[in-house]
Amino acid sequence: MNLKKRIIDSSVELGIDLIGFTDKLDYSHLMDMLKDRIDRDYETEFEECDLEKRLSPKLLLQSTKSIIVIGMNYYVHINKLDDRPSGRLSKSATGLDYHIVLTQKMEQLIEEIKKITPVEYKIGVDTTPMIDRELAKQSGIGWYGKNSLIINDKMGSFIFLGYILTNLQIESDKPIAEKCGTCNICIRSCPVGAIKADYKLNAKRCISYLTQTKRDIPYDLRDKMKDKVYGCDTCQIVCPKNKDTIDNANTAKNTDGLEFLDIREIFSLSNREFKQKYGDTAFSWRGKNVIKRNCIIALGNSRDVSNLDLLQNGLEDDSTVIRKYSMWAILKIDLTLGIVMLNKHRLIEKDLSVIEEIRRLEHHFKIYDH
Repeated sequence: MNLKKRIIDSSVELGIDLIGFTDKLDYSHLMDMLKDRIDRDYETEFEECDLEKRLSPKLLLQSTKSIIVIGMNYYVHINKLDDRPSGRLSKSATGLDYHIVLTQKMEQLIEEIKKITPVEYKIGVDTTPMIDRELAKQSGIGWYGKNSLIINDKMGSFIFLGYILTNLQIESDKPIAEKCGTCNICIRSCPVGAIKADYKLNAKRCISYLTQTKRDIPYDLRDKMKDKVYGCDTCQIVCPKNKDTIDNANTAKNTDGLEFLDIREIFSLSNREFKQKYGDTAFSWRGKNVIKRNCIIALGNSRDVSNLDLLQNGLEDDSTVIRKYSMWAILKIDLTLGIVMLNKHRLIEKDLSVIEEIRRLEHHFKIYDH
């Protein structure tokens, strides 16, 4: 019985685009890289603090002998439907949540493996400590681009990754060497300068991170987010390796899914309504307030005075975050009107952190010079 071939054949039948195998179980060679990222303050609050957990599969499944890695293409065309105020979602956030899709595919694959042999396993989809991109490299799924994403020769970098730790002994595939060469288009095109030389990424500047963090976003980075309310595709769109990438509606993505969020709708939804409508998307985990905050940034960057009514409502929101960002956006759209509204709001605002934000905004927009 050729176990590897049968697993590959089953993956094809299940609609899994890419599959690779590795028996490499020691990733201690990445320790210096992880420590360097910490020293440079590139790490985010979403990453596992215990570095050992990120480097040893056996800490997740003691019986691990081989790792099965899968890749699913998620490229879709994004076209804005109309002129309503809207926020752009990354391609990874359209359709059904990829955590659900990949987990289901891997569970189905495990059921097929069980028909062949007993198996102990643990499934991971980017919320577990392991560095899934390194697993993908070691299993031959693809190679590192300078933007730190895994690139496959046929499907580019629009690939969701998942992995299965198993106690099976399966022949490994060979890692693929990097192929970016002297190309640095992604580095030059990153709106926030997050992509550094030598395959380094300052994750804390990446727009994808900014749209997810609950930490305060610096004013200069808000400007560069433009209309992006969840994720960012810039470095992938400009990458020459994605030039021939085509839609693959048969696999991980539902191409009838969302491409833009209706900002007016987001302002009108309760938390419960938000969960009911968007609960099965990849961005819903962050909650309505973070998405609403990002929508406010998009409104400010639009400079469209017709959206001021939404931001005026934002000044009355129970959330201090929404009030703070609404003030910033109003000043971005109409500085003169914003000064008037800021002065009126100062008289009724009771939260000291919001009052302090008014002072910072006055300094940032040089209001006293007006």
